[in-house]
Amino acid sequence: MVGHHGHFVWYELLTTDIAGAKAFYGEVVGWGARDASTPDLAYTLFSAGEAPVSGLMELPEEAIKMGATPRWVGYVAVDDVDETADRIRHLGGAVYVPPTDTNVGRISVVADPQTATLALINGLKLRTSQPAEFDKPGRVGWHELAAADWKKALAFYGELFGWQQTDDETPRLDSYRLFSADGQTIGGMSTKHPKVPVPFWLYYFNVGDIDVSAERVKSGGGLIFQGPTEVPGGNWIARCVDPQGAMFALQGLRSQANVGRTPAAEVPASELGWSAEWDGISSKGRLVVPKPKD
Repeated sequence: MVGHHGHFVWYELLTTDIAGAKAFYGEVVGWGARDASTPDLAYTLFSAGEAPVSGLMELPEEAIKMGATPRWVGYVAVDDVDETADRIRHLGGAVYVPPTDTNVGRISVVADPQTATLALINGLKLRTSQPAEFDKPGRVGWHELAAADWKKALAFYGELFGWQQTDDETPRLDSYRLFSADGQTIGGMSTKHPKVPVPFWLYYFNVGDIDVSAERVKSGGGLIFQGPTEVPGGNWIARCVDPQGAMFALQGLRSQANVGRTPAAEVPASELGWSAEWDGISSKGRLVVPKPKD
């Protein structure tokens, strides 16, 4: 993983319905799916073209008993998983899954000091194109943290991964800040809306037509709770929940046929970092923080 330290390089969906997730994301994002199971673990690879872009597995029964619900988890490449996990503890975070060798590499599932969950990885065994093809269809093109306090979160991740606030001339909300890894802007952070129960990471999947994909979310049994909403740069975004309750987002262009359409949900600009519409998904999109492992 030389040169990728501090970059998101892998993503996994933990769900309660493997077959349903394959069909849903195949329609919405256009991913293919192939089996990559081992004798010890049932595992599916989602792919964009020939390139694997994310993994799919059952939400462990132990996690369900602890109250965990379906979710997406992003993996950040680090030079040493064990050392980084120790640093997270030292900086006030938690380790939920200690450093472990798996079918995708040596990993650890952790949380920052504000309880937002993510994972660490070293030695990714898959020939993924992340982060090189960050802007290609089917890839994760944006990473967003809804934090309890974005300034403290940025300081934490800056010390841990070397992330830095991005200075650009694009107008932004005071509560929303872009961040970069090795000079590449890869996401944004904001202080979460009070109605959002806990801090968390949200991942944006690139799609060709935001309206087409948004319609497929709804027809596939998912929910759009914000958007499509236009953002600086000409893209449109939609924040969604899949049929099993995992939150994700879409980003893409709008076809000429849809340019004049009214967005599915209008949100005041002051609430771009999550809105009062959270009430509408609180029973389906709830987030539960597991207990850390010693």
